[in-house]
Amino acid sequence: MVNLGLSRVDDAVAAKHPGLGEYAACQSKAFVKGLFTFVTGTGATLGLQMFIQRKFKYPFQWNVLVALVAGSVASYWVTRVESQKCSNLWLFLEAGQLPADTGTDQHS
Repeated sequence: MVNLGLSRVDDAVAAKHPGLGEYAACQSKAFVKGLFTFVTGTGATLGLQMFIQRKFKYPFQWNVLVALVAGSVASYWVTRVESQKCSNLWLFLEAGQLPADTGTDQHS
């Protein structure tokens, strides 16, 4: 058995997929980036709103609600982008080729 984070993976599965450890490390980093984005985004939004509240008076509970929503949206976006990078890494490690570019910009 091979340890992969908190779970164990059978040796046969680990041998069949040699890039499994790198993929798991990439996903872990993506989730940590998402968590960091949530904390910093919520804090920055809350700080900005407290600064703005000097001019426009509204209840503090709305500051917290809007800050949590903004932090959640930013966290979701960062985690989604980083997880897509990890998926591309997994495809590269398994198949040896990157998936087709799905971006909106055209490369020459």
